[in-house]
Amino acid sequence: MEFADSHGHLTMVFEGGAARGPSRPPTPAELRLSIARAQEAGVTRILCPGTTREDSVRAVEIAEANPSVFAAVGVHPHEASTFDEDRDLKWMEELARSPKVVAVGEIGLDYFYDHSPRDVQRRVVASQLRFARERSLPVLLHNRESEDDLLPILEEELPGGPSALRGVFHSFCAGAATGHRAIALGYLVSFSGMITFRAADNVREAAAALPLDSMMIETDAPFLAPAPLRGKPNEPAYVVRTATRLAEVKGVPVSDVAKTTTANFRRLFRVE
Repeated sequence: MEFADSHGHLTMVFEGGAARGPSRPPTPAELRLSIARAQEAGVTRILCPGTTREDSVRAVEIAEANPSVFAAVGVHPHEASTFDEDRDLKWMEELARSPKVVAVGEIGLDYFYDHSPRDVQRRVVASQLRFARERSLPVLLHNRESEDDLLPILEEELPGGPSALRGVFHSFCAGAATGHRAIALGYLVSFSGMITFRAADNVREAAAALPLDSMMIETDAPFLAPAPLRGKPNEPAYVVRTATRLAEVKGVPVSDVAKTTTANFRRLFRVE
């Protein structure tokens, strides 16, 4: 079986190994070992998102140096207050020239933490969606308690359909109704280690109700390590645990989850 991690922050490790501590870039040895462990686990493809200019540059450098890694570039909603359209779209354009850049992201809205004003977040995500549309790139979407605003923006700026994919809702934790609307608009839903958390019945209920053929899997490494590894730094090799729990929820063999989610990774990001 082969697996694809559709969202792993290879640009970050936790300082001192503490899963809630500050993050820093990995050393070359740490990065090499993480990718090697992923390959040993059957994880043949990893999508590394960018969250700032510096983070996006690192993501592209890692992707260009590692055949199994691909990159996305963008400005995270937490950083929306720093966004300058002329400046930031310029460096995004420069980075997107790399053949290893296959998406725009991580972009979206976050109404849980509200690190940036909501009106600013909406303006910034709309700008980056237009950037993606003009370059025919899919998007990696961050959504925390913001779907009532995010879905209408997608309908206006980057609509599609099940046969015309436009992106993915990463680490999906909204309800099934939101998932069905997203899928109808041309977006996949990706499940992270949250599906293994004891208190995450809502995530499992959404996974049970939504179609497997519209799903991907991810780690969101170094965050959201799956059970029984909670409290430890996450890494791409652990996406197999998420696949196993998703298979249990769907009542299908894990091989079906591996095959379908990897095919969706290839289809959305247009990679072999």
